[in-house]
Amino acid sequence: MPITITEEFIQSLASSKGDVLEAETLPPECYTDANFYEFEKEALFTHDWLCVGREEWVKEPGDYFTTSTVNEPIVVARNRKGELKAMSSVCQHRAMLVAEGSGNARGFVCPYHHWSYSLDGDLVGAPAMNKTCEFDRKANGLPNFKVEVWEGFIFINFDQNAAPLAPRLTHVQEAISGYDLANAEGPRPDPAPRLMWNWKVMFENNNDGYHASRLHHGPLHDFVPSEQASFPDAPKGAAGYLRFNGTLHPDASFNPTQKAVLPVFPGLSDEARNRMTFANIPPSLSLVMTSDMVIYLIIRPDSPETHYMDTGVLVAPGAMADEAYEHKMEMIMNSTSHIIAQDWHVDEMVQLGLRSRFAKRGRYSWQEGAQAQFNEWLVDRYLAEWDRRDPSAVGAAVAAE
Repeated sequence: MPITITEEFIQSLASSKGDVLEAETLPPECYTDANFYEFEKEALFTHDWLCVGREEWVKEPGDYFTTSTVNEPIVVARNRKGELKAMSSVCQHRAMLVAEGSGNARGFVCPYHHWSYSLDGDLVGAPAMNKTCEFDRKANGLPNFKVEVWEGFIFINFDQNAAPLAPRLTHVQEAISGYDLANAEGPRPDPAPRLMWNWKVMFENNNDGYHASRLHHGPLHDFVPSEQASFPDAPKGAAGYLRFNGTLHPDASFNPTQKAVLPVFPGLSDEARNRMTFANIPPSLSLVMTSDMVIYLIIRPDSPETHYMDTGVLVAPGAMADEAYEHKMEMIMNSTSHIIAQDWHVDEMVQLGLRSRFAKRGRYSWQEGAQAQFNEWLVDRYLAEWDRRDPSAVGAAVAAE
């Protein structure tokens, strides 16, 4: 049965914050419960920046693509002025979606009753509505969202009052600046699979240094030992965090040679070429970065125990022009597919375990430092959301003023 979210439950989450050697894992209900998922949607996804894609997917005026997260259908377009726009793709008449897939268009026409919208979301046509009382065309445009581009990634925010994203990612941007991701190249990802586990299980696995030398033991991963994981401190209020993992040789890469086979990103320092870098901007973007390739993971929940994940790759400018590019990439992806299969099997089994009456709040190893940073980000937002909706907290705040 769904839990009742109480003051006691929310306050208990604070024990997941702080030093990784003192913290404990979040309660299993945070990964399985329908009521908590609804609370979490408001706490995180309504007010935080969500990655939805790459800027190169909408290069020209009229280019658009569609996506969704937490069951909100979204269309991203470049208008005639060259500006990026993100908006709901839900027609304001009878909720039909006005756009599907991707392409280039002069605007969006609802196929149901032919209400038409500009690339900015303005309602420009509504057939046979002239007799409808007090119908205001200007009040029936597609709801627009805030948009920000960071390192070539498009982020949206449902909250029009949200603070900018980039100033809170300075430490992450400095750590990955050698990749120059805004100018990196890569194909559009294939359609995302629906994965049968909670989105946080996925986000945690992406950043878990503890399991790497154990689950992935063998020639495809042993050059990235868990013992060489490190977790730089994130500034207070940061919107992201990092994990570094030293490698046994420079320019290590996930393929049978264990070394980069694609061109190395030219701006990387010697320090960056002797490690793998994991950059995380919760709740939606994880980056796995080697010297010759970046794998990006865009996570999009759709229920308490399922999510979609767009998986793409970025390479150095010019790398895709190599006649052998496809063959080299095939070699890399054959190796990474083995690692991904191991991860996904574990993720599915973790979700099954989290449903058990015997699942409990566990303790962390020092090699799970990224989980403590993720918890810090999460719990701060859970507590803030509880304060927003708790009348006693509101009353106390007013009295203090």
